[in-house]
Amino acid sequence: MTKDLTVGPPTRMILWFTLPLLVGNLFQQLYAVVDAIVVGRLLGVEALASAGASGSLHFLLFGFAIGTASGLAIPIARAFGAGDLAGMRRAVTTGVVISGLVTVVISLVGVFASRTLLTLMGTPPELLDDAVSFLTVFFSGTVATVAFNYLAAVVRALGDSRTPLYFLILACLLNVGLVVLFIGGLHFGVGGAAAATVLAQFVSVVLCLVLIVRRMPVLRLHADDWRLSRSQLAESSRLGLTMGFQMSVIAVGAVILQSGINGLGATAVAAFTAAMRVDQVAVAPLASFGVAIATYVAQNRGGREWHRIRVGVFRTGLVAVGVSLLLGVVIISFGTAIVGLFVGDSAPEVVAMAHRYLVINAGLYAILAVLFVLRNALQGMGSATVPTVAGFMELLLRSLAGLVLVAEFGFLGACLAAPLAWIGALVPLAVAWLIERRRLIDREAGIAPAREPIPDWPELDDVLTPAGALAAD
Repeated sequence: MTKDLTVGPPTRMILWFTLPLLVGNLFQQLYAVVDAIVVGRLLGVEALASAGASGSLHFLLFGFAIGTASGLAIPIARAFGAGDLAGMRRAVTTGVVISGLVTVVISLVGVFASRTLLTLMGTPPELLDDAVSFLTVFFSGTVATVAFNYLAAVVRALGDSRTPLYFLILACLLNVGLVVLFIGGLHFGVGGAAAATVLAQFVSVVLCLVLIVRRMPVLRLHADDWRLSRSQLAESSRLGLTMGFQMSVIAVGAVILQSGINGLGATAVAAFTAAMRVDQVAVAPLASFGVAIATYVAQNRGGREWHRIRVGVFRTGLVAVGVSLLLGVVIISFGTAIVGLFVGDSAPEVVAMAHRYLVINAGLYAILAVLFVLRNALQGMGSATVPTVAGFMELLLRSLAGLVLVAEFGFLGACLAAPLAWIGALVPLAVAWLIERRRLIDREAGIAPAREPIPDWPELDDVLTPAGALAAD
């Protein structure tokens, strides 16, 4: 069930690897859309706005978890590409330990600080209680979300993007049924939508573990695999926590922007929530190209296939731009009709505001497509600094929109936030990739060594014992 991405036609392999990711992302976004439709239709626009008001804070903490999982998968993919299965298993256990610590931190912050953070964001009083309820339930199930994202990242690192898709589809279908039951049948309120998602993810985690035990022998861990070295912890922490931090930095900008939108009232919050749901479905294919290229580049870096990296990134970028143009046309043409599904005919102002957001953003999806490909390619090469700088650019420009543009231009300022952030983040990524591309060409020609030699995994004489104490050097 594993797949070696260091051999075979690069374009075809990347596209086949991307396709399950794309379908999975679409399903994931679609069940978020279903949640919003059920909440908006059964509980009303104000309840929809409550869920939306908590969205940026949810993204702040869970974005960190998702980014961390992606970063932790890079050493796994690199070791697999190099044929170092023992090192790959130790990278997996290192990721488990780091993921556990991340789970504890996110759970504590999310459960106990949600009301305070939402108040600081200026959440309208009429939305506050429902927003707190939604987040409290969600963060109580942090372990399910973190575990599923990490397990899916591990399986993808070994070149299998189909299996996580099957589990994600099952989780999505289960979530749809549960959200209708919890809200429409049992009348759990907004918190029922969060409970449905958490329960569905728990099921997916169990299935992932069963699959790994029964069908993926290369991931069957041994006692020695849990003896963690300091160098492994440092490497995985550098990539995992840095990528998590990148996502959180971006999310901080989203929180500041959400604060500005909250000041415009419940109608603006509902419009932004509905538009974001549609927008997230549209950009899911572009995000899928990013995830695929990160795994592809990491495996080929492990195998020192420099030419394949350069060709794969270039061709993936072309395909992603083409897909982005098609998506833009579809969203501009039909996005507004989809927004109407959330609120029906009772809130024409919400639909009109959401339409403006979608037209502005969809017309610039090509910028986002290139951003996803280059950022993930650099991360697959082991670079953490430049993607982090790009994240700070997104923070700066989203914050500018939230603090200045929204105050000056109202909802139009919120519509401009994402495109400005994309442009600001793309500049350092493009410059860094051009430099990296030159290095790849030199390595192909044999006139330059690898900038960062791929380290051998250290011997087990310098390890963390199961009890957690450092062994003597």
